Parts: sequence; structure tokens; C-alpha cells
Amino acid sequence: MTPPVTAGAPTAERVLPVPGGLASGPLRRFLLAHVVPGAERHDAATGTHERVVPTGAGPVVAAVVLGTAERGGQVLVRASAPVLDEVCAVVRRWLDLDGEVAAAEAHLGADAELAPLVAARPGLRVPRAVCGAETALLTVLGQQVSLAAARTFAGRLVAAHGEPVAGGLRAFPAPAALAAAGPEALRAVTGVTGARSRTLHALAGLLAGGLDLDAARAAGEGALARERLLALPGVGPWTADYVALRALGDDDAFLPGDLVLRKAMGGVSPAAALARARPWRPWRGYALLHLWTARVFAAPPVPTT
Repeated sequence: MTPPVTAGAPTAERVLPVPGGLASGPLRRFLLAHVVPGAERHDAATGTHERVVPTGAGPVVAAVVLGTAERGGQVLVRASAPVLDEVCAVVRRWLDLDGEVAAAEAHLGADAELAPLVAARPGLRVPRAVCGAETALLTVLGQQVSLAAARTFAGRLVAAHGEPVAGGLRAFPAPAALAAAGPEALRAVTGVTGARSRTLHALAGLLAGGLDLDAARAAGEGALARERLLALPGVGPWTADYVALRALGDDDAFLPGDLVLRKAMGGVSPAAALARARPWRPWRGYALLHLWTARVFAAPPVPTT
């Protein structure tokens, strides 16, 4: 493994402007809800999110501070100076800072159902992926379980197969390491079902064998990557579309079967949700985030013991 450049390297920081503004509150709550134990930390009081970011020089720990409206919705990034440029580029993609938010809001704001949501949260972003493979594997771990359960499974996977980086954080396991472990070992360390562990292992094998989701996104080949995902046993439309939305950068990705989405739309059927969303194209991904946010991420979570 390449030694992490964080060891002994000076830390630098940079403020990233956000064209179109940033709805930082919902984004903070989304990140907090999806924290992977051992690979990420989130300070809800300050809006600081720490996580491991892969770079060409090795994995580094980066901190991202999501700005408030008073600070112009800016984003502050701290990382090792030698890779700060690369980390900032990853953060811009991950947090959708260059997304066509103005165009999406203009289109969706003309819809009677979505207009109040768009007006209430201007600058709402679609959280993307730091690493496409990581997001795809986490999506499989989160199939048909709560976010809390998905985080537990992911934390166990990181503890068992993640490489230590710095500050007590580990890198999310590489697909090759998970493919080499085998499905039974993955089931044993995570606690997922046998079927889920086989899907996780099959996906890891596909990713290790050459399916590069980040390269597919950059090349505009997301549709082909989505079809390859759907060919795996245990990967259905919900999983493929979620990966398309977050890892493949598809602004029009939509999950009509998602339970939270259908509740936000008034308890409609998947077919009705799909039909209702037709006028929202080609910005259904942003519509999805507005509806999810209104249902789940609009207010701070209730503290639990």
C-alpha cells in the first residue's frame, strides 16, 4: 500500500466558492446520516466532516467545513498541502458544487408540487461520490435496511478490511480486497445475510475486474455501467439507479420504488411516482433530493441515547 501522504505533510486549506449558493443544513444532515464508522467523522455542531480521500499519492484524511448562509455558502477544505488541489477537485464533485442547480431549480420551480420545496431550500445539491466503487458497495450494504443498520454493516467492513490512514480513520476497503475475501468471510464480518454477502462479493469482483465507475462517469458512459450493475444477481433497479444518481452523476436518475420517496409524494405507487415525475425530466435527481430532504433531512435529527 502507498504510504499516506498525511504522515508529516503540512496541512493547507482552501475556500471553495459555490455558484448558485449552498443549502448547507440539509447537506450536513445527509452527510451525518450516512457517516461510515471508522472511515468518516462528522461534527454536527461545526458542520465539519472528516473522511479518507483517495489520491494519486495515496489516501489522505481531509476535512470539509460546510459554510452557512452568512458565509455565502462557501466550503472550506483542509488537507495535506501536496494533494490539496486533487482533494479540492474531489470535494467539488462529491458535494455537487458545480452542478447545474440554477437550471434544475428554474425547471422544477415551475411545478406546483415542487415549487415550495425549491423556494424553501435554494442551492440544494445532490450528494455524489468520493469514490464510485465505495458508494456502490455501500449501496448494496444498505439494501432493504435502515440507514443505521447500513452504517453498522459498513463500519464492520471498514474495521475488518480497511487500511489505517491517519487520525484513527481507515480507508474504505478496495474492491480487490473484498473480492479476495470471499462471500462467507464478508458475511461473517458484517453480519449481512448470505444473499447480500454474495451480491457484495460479486460487485467487488466486477469492480476489481475492470468496471471503473469514476471513469464511466467522466466518459459519459453511465448507462453502460448501470446495465453491467443490473446484470449482477441481487442488484435491482433501486440499487442501480441510486448508484447512477450518486456515483455516475446522472442528474435525471430517479428511484420510483423508494419507500421514502413514495411517502413524500403522498403514498403513491411506484408506477404513479414514475408517471408524476415525467415532467421533471431531465432533473429528476434534484427533484428526488428535494422530496427526500422534505421528508427526512429538512430538520435536525432528534437526539437519541
